[in-house]
Amino acid sequence: MRKLFLLGFVVAGLVLGNEANGYFEFNVTELDRIEDLEFGFSKFSSNSNPLMVGLTLISGAGSKGAVCLDGTLPGYHLHRGHGSGANSWLIQLEGGGWCDNIRNCVYRKKSRRGSSNYMEKQIQFTGILSNKAQENPDFFNWNRVKLRYCDGGSFSGDSQNKAARLQFRGEKIWRAAMEDLKAKGMRYAKQALLSGCSAGGLAVILRCDEFRNLFSRNTKVKCLSDAGLFLDTPDVSGGHTIRNLYNGVVQLQGVKNNLPHLCTNHLNPTSCFFPQNLISQMKTPLFIVNAAYDIWQIQSSIAPPSADPSGYWHECRLNHGRCTPAQIRFLQGFRNQMLRAVNGFSKMKKNGLFINSCFSHCQTERQDTWFADDSPVIHKKAVAIAVGDWYFDRAEVKLIDCPYPCDRSCHNLVFR
Repeated sequence: MRKLFLLGFVVAGLVLGNEANGYFEFNVTELDRIEDLEFGFSKFSSNSNPLMVGLTLISGAGSKGAVCLDGTLPGYHLHRGHGSGANSWLIQLEGGGWCDNIRNCVYRKKSRRGSSNYMEKQIQFTGILSNKAQENPDFFNWNRVKLRYCDGGSFSGDSQNKAARLQFRGEKIWRAAMEDLKAKGMRYAKQALLSGCSAGGLAVILRCDEFRNLFSRNTKVKCLSDAGLFLDTPDVSGGHTIRNLYNGVVQLQGVKNNLPHLCTNHLNPTSCFFPQNLISQMKTPLFIVNAAYDIWQIQSSIAPPSADPSGYWHECRLNHGRCTPAQIRFLQGFRNQMLRAVNGFSKMKKNGLFINSCFSHCQTERQDTWFADDSPVIHKKAVAIAVGDWYFDRAEVKLIDCPYPCDRSCHNLVFR
């Protein structure tokens, strides 16, 4: 497989892949909305003729109240499997942040993240969605689905705001999509994998056991969360940026009743929106892929401008190479929190883990980080091979990288 180079536009920014000092770095103009990270980079493929897959609107969803923020029909992109994968299904839940108040949600409903009117009619399938064996060795010939994200609540809300004409129906969208796909053959699946990135990775953790219950006991069902391990941790000012965000989402969107009851029986609903309080209670095997220095969490949860009015963290949050020793120590503390959060989870044989010491976000949909000649590795194992070994029970996979800066295989994200 040839060396991977990326060249394209993301929002208003130019993306360039170049190797420097042993790191494969991306120099990106600062994005208007950091939650677009996973979408932007997933658009690019390692070949000049990537698979394009059309949008299917779920025609029966409206009668079930399963609609996007603006009331339009939800949708997905489906590419049929063949051969040995004809009866295997991979569902990928799209990510893209959250909206936690009326103003943000009204803004969001005028975009592809809140309305199918603005969704791309075709998208590229790369990484774990690729149809090429050399790019996606274990899942290339499965039925592969990208479920679009237009509710702003990780497929978990069920309420509305009539005054603002907002529908928070993420849980109904999830159910309508699963019913539609079951009618198209998924009910007969012999193997199934629910995956997702970022807010979609969180949704995987929230919906995983429900997904398992869609199938017979004879179906092999597992789940994969990519960049979904959002930590309930203080920001650099000692405040609670992400907890406040999640509390807004849970309260506004009526998420409480759709959270796992094993958690809400003893913790408040906002706490049960955090993966660290859910993953050890899950019955279905789960694989976690996460960067130890998740760039979304650094920029939007740990050191957002609102928590850094003096701008002390400004350069560091855009480029880890500009962090002071004290800032690196703070980020090492964040990594340690992540490792503590997965400690009990990792001791369960059924679960899998790939935590690399990179400054990135979402690694399963991008071809360069999923499976390419120079993909990130831990113990010489790329993400795609690690996930495949775990799913097919070829090996137990519990891979945790050494701390920054030891890993020279990272595809770090640098903003300018």
